[in-house]
Amino acid sequence: MRERSDEELMKAYAGGSHEAFELLYHRHRGPLYRYILRQAGDAATANDLYQGCWEKIIKARASYKAAAPFPAWMYRIAHNHVMDHFRRQRPVSDWPTEDIMASDPGPEETLLDSSRIDGLQQAVRQLPLEQKDVLLLKLEAGLDLHAIAEVTGVNRETAKSRLRYAVGKLKTVLKDQ
Repeated sequence: MRERSDEELMKAYAGGSHEAFELLYHRHRGPLYRYILRQAGDAATANDLYQGCWEKIIKARASYKAAAPFPAWMYRIAHNHVMDHFRRQRPVSDWPTEDIMASDPGPEETLLDSSRIDGLQQAVRQLPLEQKDVLLLKLEAGLDLHAIAEVTGVNRETAKSRLRYAVGKLKTVLKDQ
């Protein structure tokens, strides 16, 4: 039996299936939370934004159209929610190491020693918001350039350029360490 797609699950949820929502939630909770956490900078704010994001998804379920992949739709909601928060608040300058270290590291992160991780975290913190956003959408959400462009409301080439500049800046920082 094949696994139901995110789009099928969202349509089922819009039709009243709470089981479909549970499956969607369990599939996307980790990456979505990490994306929001790294944008927000602290666990308390991230928890509030994360809950608010799911509330928005729940409220928008009836208007969901499967024209775009569900993750792109979901991350567009998350992106807008986080950006609204930043517009209302000053950006948070601290990125707690314990929360980053608690997330599931990829193979690249496992190989880095603690000083390089600190340097990388500092470099990501210093990226312009637009570059940090596309980088996290790529790394945390696993979105492709087309989906990142959709989520951030820019064209594909702009998203590609922002990602290239972010990666270039991070490479420079890591090379200097």
